[in-house]
Amino acid sequence: MLDAIRESPFFSIQLDESTDVANCAQLMVYVRFIKELSVQEKFLFCHPLPARTRAAEIFKALNDFIQEHHIDWSRCCGICTDGARAMTGRHSGLVKQVQAVAPAAVWSHCIIHRQALATKRMPKELRTVLDEAVKIINLIKSCAMNARLFSFLCNEMGAHFHQLLLHSEVRWLPRGKVLTRLCDLREEVLLFLAEIDSPLVKHMEDAKWVAMQAYLSDIFDRINTLNTSLQGKECHVFFSAFRKKLDLWCTRVEQGSVEMFPTLEDVVEQTGLQLNCVQQVVIAHLKGLREQFGDYFGEETLANQWVRILFSFPVTPRDGLTLQEEEALVELNSNMDLKQKMGEVSLAHFWLSVETEFPHLTKKAVKVFIPFTSTYLCECGFSALTMIKSKYRSRLRVEDDLRLFLSTAHPRINRLCASKAQTHCSH
Repeated sequence: MLDAIRESPFFSIQLDESTDVANCAQLMVYVRFIKELSVQEKFLFCHPLPARTRAAEIFKALNDFIQEHHIDWSRCCGICTDGARAMTGRHSGLVKQVQAVAPAAVWSHCIIHRQALATKRMPKELRTVLDEAVKIINLIKSCAMNARLFSFLCNEMGAHFHQLLLHSEVRWLPRGKVLTRLCDLREEVLLFLAEIDSPLVKHMEDAKWVAMQAYLSDIFDRINTLNTSLQGKECHVFFSAFRKKLDLWCTRVEQGSVEMFPTLEDVVEQTGLQLNCVQQVVIAHLKGLREQFGDYFGEETLANQWVRILFSFPVTPRDGLTLQEEEALVELNSNMDLKQKMGEVSLAHFWLSVETEFPHLTKKAVKVFIPFTSTYLCECGFSALTMIKSKYRSRLRVEDDLRLFLSTAHPRINRLCASKAQTHCSH
């Protein structure tokens, strides 16, 4: 793999750090590079940080590995991290230090992290409803006896589910599932809270509160779907469609329709609640989401989309292309054989296969699709780290185990066995 990275004309990295079960900070790095006519994504290394997790320590670990294995920093065209200060500090952050040795490296803020930050804010009324819903869930889930009694009650009432889901602020993705389960077991929760004489029962009896909780369930389910679509290898997602949906939903709510939020629609129909009781709160939240997505992602431009959808856009002068490159783009755009080929192979394979005829365009295209857009692979690596380094193996040095666990290569057992001398039975 290291030989392939050294031979690749460009490469990019994604990295993140996390603390394991032994309170040891682990730096994890993945690399994307070109091999033959394809783009490869591989686990590069996982290295413990001895003391602090400041930018200097992270860069030292990264730079030592690059220098030790004779990888050319000048070929690095992208680095993807989260938005932590150690990574993105204006003067001495990791990105600045990497760009000092790799001037061509373009930093990208992980789209999954940005999406999570963009959806974190909400109106005070909805935040209060969310906090109170979490209190209800924790009242039932945190006490073993309450959990058993609630499960027995759900079974007696013939509910489809017998338990609520525990909410965690750190693992925010299940938030929609947590609230959806609470909506599904609304009657059972109301009866249980009344039986144990909890003051929280007043919320479940309030139709407006239940309606806002149902809306949160629906909107977080939509956001979870978006988040899931961002996960995966070679993921390239544009957010203009989701922002347009937010505008559409806002317009529909202003017109008195909530059909895009089925749980809220059911609550409104069952309780007879007037939609105008929650209409303004919902509109304010949707507009806030639209604004936050604009702040974190900006308005998408067509500057580099010619790389991905070459034959769907009119050939016009584009920023960043010379006259010769624009002429080559016109020639490429007019080739019907290449148009058919682009629909049959991957994006990377297409551009790398036309490198001989269009070397300069291919070079610019590679610099667009080689950089990572998220730290998804690092998150997967940390999940594997959690399984490998448990409290029973807290002193384990995990790099070799992680490399074996995360490798996509299949061992050739027969060849390995054939290369060994035949064993002899003891006399």
